[in-house]
Amino acid sequence: MPTHLSVNVNAIAQLRNRRNLPWPSVTGLARIALEAGAAGITVHPRPDERHIRRHDVFDLVAMIRAEFPKAEFNIEGYPDERFLALCEEARPDQVTLVPDDPAQATSDHGWDVVKDADLLKRVIARLKAGGMRVSIFLDADPALVAGAKATGTDRIELYTGPYGHAADRNGQAAELDKLVATTEAAVAAGLAVNAGHDLTLDNLPALIGRASAIAEVSIGHALTADALIYGMAETVRRYNAACGGGAG
Repeated sequence: MPTHLSVNVNAIAQLRNRRNLPWPSVTGLARIALEAGAAGITVHPRPDERHIRRHDVFDLVAMIRAEFPKAEFNIEGYPDERFLALCEEARPDQVTLVPDDPAQATSDHGWDVVKDADLLKRVIARLKAGGMRVSIFLDADPALVAGAKATGTDRIELYTGPYGHAADRNGQAAELDKLVATTEAAVAAGLAVNAGHDLTLDNLPALIGRASAIAEVSIGHALTADALIYGMAETVRRYNAACGGGAG
């Protein structure tokens, strides 16, 4: 199966929010991404709405369901009651749980699947009862897979930040080995694997080349930056090619 591309539109929303204006249009650019072959759209709404706002979630749901019924909508966030209620109202295809503090600029670590096991089990059961697939953010470490499996999650999303911003080739190669080993352990345990954070056109092919079992990559910052150069449609085509040609 090809690796699918989910376009994270948070950076687009953050640019829009610099002014009290309706552009750039989050929904409009998401539509262009899907028309160009993206398999889905990802958002990470935060309590302060510094990028994705509540109305964006429902605008995107309406657009995707009406125009791209085969596309997937993924909502990321920390599972407080506000977030869980939003997911239960919006009914995305997938919910990705991250252990972020609300004040964090971006996600920078995975779950402690031992310490947070009770929370994760409770939240995952609740979301799955609502018909949503669940993925949990996980550091690249095969030893964490058994704990992740025990939470009842459907998938893990590998935190690829250390790979994406490795200082040199040796460091990047070491991080890639960890990602490959964790992917293999997860698949062996019956878990599907997603990946995301600091993935680019340069480092994505090597990851997919060695870990082709990755079902989905979620990419926002680098993809949005590239879209300023190439345009959104062409950028999505380039990232799909970097994923091995996988489209929605």
